[in-house]
Amino acid sequence: MNKETLIIQSEDKEGLKKAAEILKKGGLVAIPTETVYGLGANALDEDAAKNIFKAKGRPQDNPLIVHISDIDQLKDLVSEIPEGAYVLMEKFWPGPLTLIMKKSDKISDVITAGLDTVAIRMPSHPVAREIIELANLPIAAPSANISGRPSPTDASHVIEDLVGRVDAIVDGGRTGVGVESTVVDISSGIPTILRPGGITEEDLLVVFPRVDIDPALKGEDENLTPKSPGQKYKHYSPNAKIKIIKGELFSMINRINHLYREYTNQGLKVGILATEQSRWSYSCDNLIVVGDRGRPETIATNLFDSLREFDKMKVDMILAEGIEEIGIGKAIMNRMEKAAGFDVENL
Repeated sequence: MNKETLIIQSEDKEGLKKAAEILKKGGLVAIPTETVYGLGANALDEDAAKNIFKAKGRPQDNPLIVHISDIDQLKDLVSEIPEGAYVLMEKFWPGPLTLIMKKSDKISDVITAGLDTVAIRMPSHPVAREIIELANLPIAAPSANISGRPSPTDASHVIEDLVGRVDAIVDGGRTGVGVESTVVDISSGIPTILRPGGITEEDLLVVFPRVDIDPALKGEDENLTPKSPGQKYKHYSPNAKIKIIKGELFSMINRINHLYREYTNQGLKVGILATEQSRWSYSCDNLIVVGDRGRPETIATNLFDSLREFDKMKVDMILAEGIEEIGIGKAIMNRMEKAAGFDVENL
């Protein structure tokens, strides 16, 4: 691919109109959302959707999320709206929550990877909403990165991965949440989390007495038919191998220091992904402080950017501290474990 990629600043109103026109004509536009940047195409245009997979190098059996700006758009996209979906939409839309519902005939199997369900969300980012409204179309948009790479939380990440592959990139600076949306299957019975994100299990339990967690979240299954993006394949990965150490903080520090010496003695260039609470506990030239354990949302915001920074350092191995899996901590550890290919040492 060797497209001429237009870079549009998010405050450029004429530029946003141009982005919407590109989408109407079947083109690809990367747009900022409150979670990560998305690579958008007309969700009702099968050829445009196919081009998303080509630009990203994305496996065809990995479904896409459709983004809308108005509830009224749902009627063209789903065949039925469960009662529970209305409750979730009322409380969490617009926002980082994706709902799985039975699809309508207007949605191509390319979008859903052949499933009879479709993933839909209404982003809260004003630029994303404005572009969707200007295009007057539902927009299919996975993360705007090369498939398998850390998701883009800054326009520079999108430019690094997709210039020459897409028609336009809308530069909205850094995103907020930093990890992709929570995906909840509401298509049958009990709400089930297929991918944790900014809306936490605890948030959902305020609305429903019971919320299930999809067992696929805790391991790789090559025979899995993914119902949600991020379920089947290794994702979010930098070039280096990642090993996660989980346990009590002091024990983690000791183990990481031991492994750092061991790998360094083998001639490997090693990076350490630390937190504010441990930053002075390591003697490492390639140390990145990802955030504060007491405010895990800071870790979520910085995680993917930190993984990309390790690529710039050209490290061979990353030793990463695990964090407590409460609230958004579940989403953070989900992304870290996927990036590490589930190489996790529990102390």
